[in-house]
Amino acid sequence: MFLLPTAPVVSRLAPTPSGYLHLGNAVNFTLTWLLTRQARGVLHLRIDDLDRARFRPAYLDNIFRTLEWLGLDYDYGPTGPTDFEQQFSQQQRLPEYAAVLQAALTAYPGLFYACRCSRTELARQVAADGRYPGICRESQVSLTEPHVAWRVRVPHPTTISFSDLALGPVHRHPQAELGDFVVRKKDGTPAYQVASILDDVRLGVTLIIRGQDLLPSTAAQLWLAPYLPGQATFAATQFLHHGLLLDTQGSKLSKSTQAGNQRGIMEEAASPRVVYQALAALLGLPLSHSTSLTRLRASLFEAKSKYCISNVNN
Repeated sequence: MFLLPTAPVVSRLAPTPSGYLHLGNAVNFTLTWLLTRQARGVLHLRIDDLDRARFRPAYLDNIFRTLEWLGLDYDYGPTGPTDFEQQFSQQQRLPEYAAVLQAALTAYPGLFYACRCSRTELARQVAADGRYPGICRESQVSLTEPHVAWRVRVPHPTTISFSDLALGPVHRHPQAELGDFVVRKKDGTPAYQVASILDDVRLGVTLIIRGQDLLPSTAAQLWLAPYLPGQATFAATQFLHHGLLLDTQGSKLSKSTQAGNQRGIMEEAASPRVVYQALAALLGLPLSHSTSLTRLRASLFEAKSKYCISNVNN
């Protein structure tokens, strides 16, 4: 069961061109599209390309082809790979991200600290759950020193509470889950947590739909946003964290673990019906209601009282 978002709804599809889009991506995009269109909201295509080391033109092209294959339209965003590179790439907003980080540093001088840890050191010392244990927290290394990452001091204990449209009341602990997370990488580019906040606020996003694996990131962003000048409205965002789709070994689907011969859901499935059926199963709807996107949309909302959805306005 989950609640429908309250109006006005502005949401986004936020793929990364770091691999071919898999079934989990397609289900998330379809659910985002369904809820935004039902609310007569606005939908952005916001492609996150900060990680240029994993960027490939084929992955970027796959985003547009997969959305077309799924039958998902959007109101604002790039029309294709060339338009994206010329008008919408996050690389063009690097000065904006840097300015906000610098403003945060000026307003809160002790908020960030420099981290010299290499990948090898992190792999050896980071906790089993992936949390950074604060190795450089008291190192006194200057933030202006080259080739250092910026980490944010997350107090312990810190509890972030919010109401999730699928999970209800949520209470997360950023220090216990992520530790002092990175806000600026060693090459000077902003980390995902910062860019994601700024981009969502810039677009006026009011609804973010994510998998439950991103609950720690949501908590980290809700904690960080008030410290970033101009980003306080992020706190009013509505969130829906849905269940994850697993592979045959019981692991979550991930682009980072794709085999060399895998080309994403569009190449693996005979038709988008596979995606619609997976979404219907995730929502507890009969598979007979997922023969097409139109049918899935109609059954999802016309029969909401019979199935799994309650409207918070009712």
